[in-house]
Amino acid sequence: MLWLIFIIILIVSLIAVIKSADIFVENLVEIGSFLGISEVILGVTAAAMGTSLPEFGSAMIAILTGSPDVGVGCALGANIWNIGGILGISALVTGSITTRKVDIQRDGLMAFLTALILFIFLFIFGNINIFAGILLISLYMAYLYYLINSQKKYKNESIKKTSAKNKNESVNFRKKVFLVILSIICLGIGCRILVYATVELSIFFSIPEIFAGILLAFGTTAPEFFTVMTSARRGLSSLAVGTVLGSNIFNIMIGLGVPALLVTIPVEKITIFYDAPALLIITLTLLLLLRIKYKISKMESLVLVLFYIIYISLRIFWPF
Repeated sequence: MLWLIFIIILIVSLIAVIKSADIFVENLVEIGSFLGISEVILGVTAAAMGTSLPEFGSAMIAILTGSPDVGVGCALGANIWNIGGILGISALVTGSITTRKVDIQRDGLMAFLTALILFIFLFIFGNINIFAGILLISLYMAYLYYLINSQKKYKNESIKKTSAKNKNESVNFRKKVFLVILSIICLGIGCRILVYATVELSIFFSIPEIFAGILLAFGTTAPEFFTVMTSARRGLSSLAVGTVLGSNIFNIMIGLGVPALLVTIPVEKITIFYDAPALLIITLTLLLLLRIKYKISKMESLVLVLFYIIYISLRIFWPF
């Protein structure tokens, strides 16, 4: 019955992680509005970062506690699932998801560049070392700087919208800051328990740790799934695509870049020659599909979903 206890712990910790991420994003957005930060910047950064916190926390803790295959598997598995599963299923359910040319040129190309850099480092060095970490984090900082500069025209407008009532709500502001800090702490604790339960279950059922990381990716991407699905249903297609691409960029550049500054992350050959190329190919496929009509219709969504089914089926059953 020990395995049942770990499953219960896994489910409870997953709920706690998702709720913590939700509280973090909600209060962070309100704090940003209070301070007059552009809603556009908040949407692009907070939505992507906030929904990626479970993957980031799980991947980083797994890597730093001696289970690197779980961490890398979680990051790569989450990214492939984001495109093939979340975006593909959302487009299939809603009929279509449209986007803009600027989204593809900025976020799409950045997501592809991120996957390409990771693949090159894995292929050449066979691991994710400190040099990769420095490069990934530096590029992410440059990406954020570009986002902020490109949206500066919205800043003054956002400041004007900040009412005197909001400025006087110092008690509520302190409360929101407290909730942000508390949610981050709860997220860290929840992710640690989540990784522990996953590793223990993988040992109990003789599941390879890298595959356990892929399974963990399903759970930790729940915030993205609900965000993208809700956005697509409400007609906020750019937000849906932006959340997926922004999350994929964050998962690798920060999720793997930060722990790489502390330790060299060893990576199995199957990840180098199968998972990383799969991420590169599905990202390129998404960009090509969007480039044609700037829209993911049911036909394009079937392509993405089918790609993921083939990927995960081979990952499970093919004797690599």
